[in-house]
Amino acid sequence: MTSLQLYIRLLGYVKPYWHAFAVSILGMAVSAATEPLLPALLKPFLDGTFVHKDDLVLRWAPLIILVIFFVRGVSSFVGSYAINWVGNKLVMDLRAEMFAKLLSLPTRYYDDHATGTLISKITYDVTNVTTAATSVVTITIRDSIIILGLLGWLLYLDWKLTLLSLIVTPVVALVIRVINNRLRNSSRDTQLAMGSITQVIEESVTAHKVVKLFGGQRYEQDRFLNEINWLRRHIMKQAVAAQANVPIVQMVAAVAVALIIFLAMGRAQSDTSTVGGFLSFIAALLMITAPLKRITSVNEYMQRGLAAAESIFELIDTPSESDAGTETIARTNGNLTFDHVSLSYQDDERMALHDLSLEIPAGQSVALVGASGSGKSTMANLVPRFYLPTSGRITLDGHDLSELTLASLRSNIALVSQEVVLFNDTIAANIIYGQMREVHEAEIVAAARAAHAMEFIRELPEGLNTLVGEKGVRLSGGQRQRIAIARAILKNAPVLILDEATSALDSESERHVQAALETLMQGRTTLVIAHRLSTIEKADRIVVLQKGQIVEMGTHLELLAKNGVYAQLHRIQFDGQNAAK
Repeated sequence: MTSLQLYIRLLGYVKPYWHAFAVSILGMAVSAATEPLLPALLKPFLDGTFVHKDDLVLRWAPLIILVIFFVRGVSSFVGSYAINWVGNKLVMDLRAEMFAKLLSLPTRYYDDHATGTLISKITYDVTNVTTAATSVVTITIRDSIIILGLLGWLLYLDWKLTLLSLIVTPVVALVIRVINNRLRNSSRDTQLAMGSITQVIEESVTAHKVVKLFGGQRYEQDRFLNEINWLRRHIMKQAVAAQANVPIVQMVAAVAVALIIFLAMGRAQSDTSTVGGFLSFIAALLMITAPLKRITSVNEYMQRGLAAAESIFELIDTPSESDAGTETIARTNGNLTFDHVSLSYQDDERMALHDLSLEIPAGQSVALVGASGSGKSTMANLVPRFYLPTSGRITLDGHDLSELTLASLRSNIALVSQEVVLFNDTIAANIIYGQMREVHEAEIVAAARAAHAMEFIRELPEGLNTLVGEKGVRLSGGQRQRIAIARAILKNAPVLILDEATSALDSESERHVQAALETLMQGRTTLVIAHRLSTIEKADRIVVLQKGQIVEMGTHLELLAKNGVYAQLHRIQFDGQNAAK
């Protein structure tokens, strides 16, 4: 996308606020129009005062100056306020659209992009757009009017000298063009560096216990210093390009101004110009250098804003999660069927699942067992369509999952995982999370009680209104797990996925959580992923996976009797537990 296309698309976000935008342009135009009046009035004021001794000029000159500065001040304030209001609205809309896009992106996108980079796009990159939407527009419109006004007055006073001054224009254009590329590239590098910095901070804060325990403070500090040093270097490259732009243009303009002043002084000596006309010409010529400087410096803001716009639109243009399904289903029975399903995460021949077929009747609990990388989590992730099969199909009550809308499919699925996701809100808010209806306290209490959570909730000072902290840090692991189970109970979905739900708990917490899970699993089609085989002995069926394929299937006792892969896994864990004792 070209710079012009980028900028036009960016200004498209201003369209809803065109009234305020028009007010800002009008304010800036009026403010800019007063600028050429000062040198233009200089000629009649000086000639009328010192040459002709005109009483009318002496009487009205101070009042006219006051009026000009009053109009200039009011219009400048109105214009600046309006354009900043529009700019902040633009940033807010972009942030809202970017966040909405983040919520709709496929799981694979999160697999391929660092969290810090995504956060940086919304927090840092989008702020640079403000300069392109406000400073660039303000400077371009205001200073263009000022330059045109002053240039018009100069042409009126002496068109030959004025045309002579325009010889600097091609030189200035060449300087700006050369510096453009450096500014855009350095702006891109700055944004990437900010993403890396955010990533380091996010990882260090999230893993602060690991950092402290393993003495990683020095390593993290060095990593952070390295990233901020790269940022400093990119910013300095940007500053060098931006700051070199202005003095070069000014020097070129100064040569032209010096030449014109020399010629103008020669004309004044030959009596072809009045004192007022001469000083007015010189004043206008000197005044034009300031807006010319700002016009050339606007390139820095423009390139920074366009680089940010590239990053923002790259995210916004990323295809959302595929939701091509058109069929809507209400509450299902929960019959799940995997029909010759294969999946490859990358565009190569390595298969996470290979020609897998499995039928799970409604209400049955199926445990998925196998070594790490065998395909257990992959299989579970296909049910809510976090990933799409490379081949084959999955059906729910006979409906192909790919033909169902995501909303109706996922409304029939609940998830409880090892890594419990709690939001920095109250316990009640976390239990009712995602419910698109009014939930009465009695329902929350019933769900919490079924999840064995009311036992500890009652002991908290604020009960259900207790804030859990970031990621539930104020609760223990077992308590967090029971809140997640209460959330699943309240959702009351017919299909349940349990992903290592008890693997990180102590014996006492596991007893409570296991009892809560047994309550949750009643009457639901349940996929259980577990490394601890003792937790799945009561499953209706156990499916053993190896390298993405089903190698064994049966009940706990049947698989032990086969003395195959499951029996070997069971012996390894049993021997390990005995050795630990």
